[in-house]
Amino acid sequence: MKTSLITIVCFLLALHIHAQNDTLRNLDINLENYQYPFPVKFLLLDLQGEKLKMAYMDVLPEKPNGKTIVLLHGKNFNGAYWEQTAKALTKSGFRVIIPDQIGFGKSSKPVHFQYSFQQLAANTKKILDTLNISSATILGHSMGGMVAMRFTLMYPETAEKLVLVNPLGLEDYKLKIPYQPVDKWYHTELKSNFETIKTYQLNSYYDGKWKEAYTHWANLYAGWTLNKDYPGIAWNSALTYDLIMTQPVIYEIQNIKSPTLLIIGQRDRSSVGKNLASLQDQKTLGNYPELGKKANTLIKNSQLVPLDDIGHLPHIEDFDKFIKPLLNFLTDK
Repeated sequence: MKTSLITIVCFLLALHIHAQNDTLRNLDINLENYQYPFPVKFLLLDLQGEKLKMAYMDVLPEKPNGKTIVLLHGKNFNGAYWEQTAKALTKSGFRVIIPDQIGFGKSSKPVHFQYSFQQLAANTKKILDTLNISSATILGHSMGGMVAMRFTLMYPETAEKLVLVNPLGLEDYKLKIPYQPVDKWYHTELKSNFETIKTYQLNSYYDGKWKEAYTHWANLYAGWTLNKDYPGIAWNSALTYDLIMTQPVIYEIQNIKSPTLLIIGQRDRSSVGKNLASLQDQKTLGNYPELGKKANTLIKNSQLVPLDDIGHLPHIEDFDKFIKPLLNFLTDK
């Protein structure tokens, strides 16, 4: 009887957690009222005159293989969306580190902060140093791909391998998109709500094909728009738009020496600020089949895995297609 009661309580708790993930509700600025899939730790940082907290998850395998992988999130997401990936990797023996970059997820949202990919990479490196991890595979998706490339260029001795999953930054956006002041990005972000977020993700990520599972991630961002502190989120989002637009990494990726895997969804045509470009340039921006081939040529020690009929989020859209080449690459000596 006691065992049955415990089972029922666990079941109800699981239902509650599932409900919190899939229901649109007011989320506070640091997601303190949203439960991540794994325990969250915080790294204290003193940066640019502010005391900040950088959240991260350190997921340990039951049977360690001695290898570590760092999973870096995209701009419109946070570390929580790596849950399924982390479970598969730890099952294969990998220790998994999942940071929330400053300005994202459960990490601090600074009032005054000059964002740079160098600073985000340095913050990530400090987590590894704190954990006494001297070598790791660095995996980045979307904007996280730009952080991952910068990290690998800055710390080649630490980046044992590099994995890029539909990364931003494989082209120089400012060549085709007119400069937008931070204030303009900010006022655009202030207008966000669930419908605008869903529409953007539907068209940019999923090619007009919405699945109920995607609502989870739209709600997680849209929940912020219901909070009184949303302007702070919008301001940090505006600053990171400016970061992506003005700090290209494409001109340096030929200097990457780490063995690199490019996992590229072939249906992806997403690009930050694409709607601001001319109609002619909109046709050429975000052409991931071509961008993947170009990166594969520039990064000498790299391999390209094109995923047919997959968009900007391979690990969300079709996990099986995503995880198989990743595990093959990680276990290939």
